[in-house]
Amino acid sequence: MKGIKLRLYPNKIQQGQLEQMFGNDRFVWNQMLAMMNERYQNNKALPFLGKFKLNYLLKPLKKEYPFLKNSDSSSLQVVNEFLTQSWKNFFQDKSGQIGKPRFHSRKYLKKSYTGKSIIKTAGKRYLKIPKLGYVKTSKTGVLQNTKVKRYTVLLEPTGKYYLSLQVEISEPEKYSLTGKRVGIDVGVADLAILSNGLKYPSFNSSYFEKKAKIWQKKYSRRRHLVKLLVLQNKNKRVLCPRSLESLTNWQKAQKSKAKYQAKAANQRRDYLHKLTTHLVKQYDVIAIEDLKTKNLQKNHHLAKSIANASWRMFRQMLEYKCEWYGKKLIAVDPKNTSRICSKCGYNSGAKPLEIREWICPKCQTKHDRDINAAVNILHKGSTKLNGQGLAMVTS
Repeated sequence: MKGIKLRLYPNKIQQGQLEQMFGNDRFVWNQMLAMMNERYQNNKALPFLGKFKLNYLLKPLKKEYPFLKNSDSSSLQVVNEFLTQSWKNFFQDKSGQIGKPRFHSRKYLKKSYTGKSIIKTAGKRYLKIPKLGYVKTSKTGVLQNTKVKRYTVLLEPTGKYYLSLQVEISEPEKYSLTGKRVGIDVGVADLAILSNGLKYPSFNSSYFEKKAKIWQKKYSRRRHLVKLLVLQNKNKRVLCPRSLESLTNWQKAQKSKAKYQAKAANQRRDYLHKLTTHLVKQYDVIAIEDLKTKNLQKNHHLAKSIANASWRMFRQMLEYKCEWYGKKLIAVDPKNTSRICSKCGYNSGAKPLEIREWICPKCQTKHDRDINAAVNILHKGSTKLNGQGLAMVTS
């Protein structure tokens, strides 16, 4: 399975159709959720129906609300599937962190719908999408020899339309073996520190962050204009509510902010793709730390830097690319990787983050903190892989 994302260029009529389909999905979700909430309040032992039973309710719902027929029928079934899964997650969660499903608001800036119908290519720049007809797209060559399993049409806050496809492809060609192994320690200033001494910096998004922050201030300031004080009968003041859609300056600020955030996200993703592909080509075995990123982000001093480095996305890309191209990825326990001397194995204890270099008290070897951790990760990975310890380690 592979994900493919294409840019869509719908005309004015198709944009109106898409707005209707986004609203239909939201309407069905809210209707089904209201019914389930009532069942939950009346009988908590039978809180929700399965997705197949919910699909039976779509037919009478379409009779009552004919505008639902304008949507791809499979997209409404996917809504039921998502809603059923949300309730299952709520009841299966024992930690209490997952709440009940919530109603969807039309004010949500990122709109989308998902379907399972067949999408056909029609030339180099056009796709035939159910209910929409022929829609202009960025490219269709990437869809050759693929089978579309599911598609999602989405409107991003930037005002651009995209089509995300989940496709089934033939097995990709494997990369040639190089006989090399490497350990990788992830960091904040440097995203990937390799056991052979190479360091790859984190993506620098400071320019986009500054631009987005400027528009964020304007965005926040203009939201307060939703309710305006006006004079009525000369002396009486009343609140005159206005919709956000009527505030053109607010829309401009919101889109400008979203534009810079999207640019940063796209360039970061592109950088990670190039880096992970390079690593998978160069090394047959890659050992990394089994870090719990969500727990690490609870440290408010490092949360923003960790999020910007995108450790989780970096690992996910390594995982599926190693699986695709015939390489091996090993996740090891990160315990003591920064404390142990990679040469003699002596544990010198915890060290503050500001200490980037240290000397082993036992063998007097000078270490770069990150490179030493990467070598220890490689040692652990090799031991886990073949059980033969350091004798099999190469870098």
